[in-house]
Amino acid sequence: MPSTVIIHIDGGSRGNPGEAGAGVVIAGADGVALYEAGLYIGKATNNVAEYHGLVAALTAAAKLGVGEIDLYSDSQLLVRQMLGEYRVKNAGLRPYYQQASALASKFDRCDFHHVPREENTRADCLANLAMDCGADIGGELS
Repeated sequence: MPSTVIIHIDGGSRGNPGEAGAGVVIAGADGVALYEAGLYIGKATNNVAEYHGLVAALTAAAKLGVGEIDLYSDSQLLVRQMLGEYRVKNAGLRPYYQQASALASKFDRCDFHHVPREENTRADCLANLAMDCGADIGGELS
């Protein structure tokens, strides 16, 4: 298992709140996918869906036994909150933020990066697939 991974996450909802899903892609530094999942969330806001993706990604990375993470999201709010640049004002997001922060702190390094939506297409595709199917897609770890 590689010690450093690249993670792409995305979350979305159709309506805000509305039917929601999240996508997670974990790859080695060589770009080969180690884990992919589309998560069906049910009715939620876009921001809640983004955090669901983040928590799922960090949980999967811990199970894979990685030490260092470069995590990419097209959610400027999530990235800036995780970097401490924005406060988490929404009481509904605080539990997700706290869980994600606790998970991130267990890695040797967990760096957060904001990317344009065009650089997050696979995670977006998985989130939309989960919403289309109304069920989780992939996500199996051996």
